[in-house]
Amino acid sequence: MGFRRFWPLYLLIAGGFVHAWMTGPPMTVNPGPGVLVKERPVQRDLSDERVQRLDEQHNLTLLAEYRIRARVLSRADYSWDAGADLSPMDLALGWGRMSDSAIIDQIDIKQSVRYATWRSSEFPIPLIEISRSIANTHLIPANSEVLKQMRRIGKGQVVELSGYLVDARSDDGFRWRSSMRRSDTGKGACELMLVESVSWH
Repeated sequence: MGFRRFWPLYLLIAGGFVHAWMTGPPMTVNPGPGVLVKERPVQRDLSDERVQRLDEQHNLTLLAEYRIRARVLSRADYSWDAGADLSPMDLALGWGRMSDSAIIDQIDIKQSVRYATWRSSEFPIPLIEISRSIANTHLIPANSEVLKQMRRIGKGQVVELSGYLVDARSDDGFRWRSSMRRSDTGKGACELMLVESVSWH
């Protein structure tokens, strides 16, 4: 009798488990040593900044075309902060020697409250090279399909993201602007990216 009363709930729970099993959690990849990504991110600043409405709350000003191929050093998901409706995920991305397991295994990389930090008892490469080979990137999915693909990204993977660096404004006055340089650090140094396509290796 109890089962009959609650069988829709049981089916819902079972369906959730099946969905989780089919989609799976993000896979962590542990490749061997060696530089996986040699190229730097590609950015082309726009001479005429274009504004587009993303949803019922946000306008985006497109600042530059942007494509980055990089190794995922860390991933952080957000659902509670002021920017979560716009950007539900941050990726700490590395290229050059910061895509080499022999290097990054010696560095503790963490993400918290929209920042990425790194520390080590003895850094294997110069700190300036580390800061210029990492981008903590706030991802804005262009649509539901891109969001679905983003959710499959796991630590250690090499991903390629294409889209735009943007300035975001919400109707309630909230503003968020992307960094336009890969060499800056600290507050305002993160990239805010409208992601139009995702692929990974």
